[in-house]
Amino acid sequence: MIMAVSFTRYGRLYYLDPGEHSPKVGDKVLVPTDSGPEVAECVWAPQWSSEDIDGLPVCAGPAEEEHLTRDETNKRRRAEARSVAKRLIKRHTLPMKIVGVDYLDEDNVYTVYFSAPHRVDFRALVRDLARNLRARVELRQIGPRDEARLQGGIGPCGRDLCCATFLKDFEPVSVRMAKDQDLPVNPLRIAGACGRLMCCLKYEHPLYQEFRASAPRVGTNVETPEGAGTVVGHNVPSDSVVVRLNDGGRRCACSKASVCGPRKAYDSTYGEPGQ
Repeated sequence: MIMAVSFTRYGRLYYLDPGEHSPKVGDKVLVPTDSGPEVAECVWAPQWSSEDIDGLPVCAGPAEEEHLTRDETNKRRRAEARSVAKRLIKRHTLPMKIVGVDYLDEDNVYTVYFSAPHRVDFRALVRDLARNLRARVELRQIGPRDEARLQGGIGPCGRDLCCATFLKDFEPVSVRMAKDQDLPVNPLRIAGACGRLMCCLKYEHPLYQEFRASAPRVGTNVETPEGAGTVVGHNVPSDSVVVRLNDGGRRCACSKASVCGPRKAYDSTYGEPGQ
């Protein structure tokens, strides 16, 4: 059994083993963390998974009134810390932007995440923050990808950002992936909300690599069911190639298997499928 929760509305999903509990969508549940159980909202009700998944944290049960009160108090403290940090940053005239704030009530520690174009000397700011908040304060500078993950948003596809919902690790993405997928190498077209190359360029890239390794290259002369011609393009999603026929110059889309040499040799030796 597996369930999914989120600590913020429309935030990243975290997967749990429901254990002996059966929460419904929208219920508040307790999630074990390094700093103790935290309140989260059930986004996916427990359901069977066909895959064998081990190592998931176990749901600690429904959130009681005391847990909800503590969670609301911590939210108010995080909001207060964000407001104080913005005011002090303006006072110190530092080129920083507050992205998020975490608070551990057991240790009375605030962690302030910020972005900046370069390294910032924030030692005086930390002292002022600690004095105003009466707690220990840690400042952590993050990059554009982590900033987008924490803030969330809508991608060019119209859906919530992958990094803010399910994507946990950032894998390397290169312009070569966009070229292999015949996408325009235009930063405005292939960049995400963070200003970096879209992470989703990585998703289908192996499919394009596999297709190009076995499909005839552009300019290759091939025999199609409609006659001889020359390959002028590929259509990877449909697993087909575009061929310009020698007879009249008409273009047609043929399946990769119908123009692939090894497949045609196999069919000529063992017969067409179904024969």
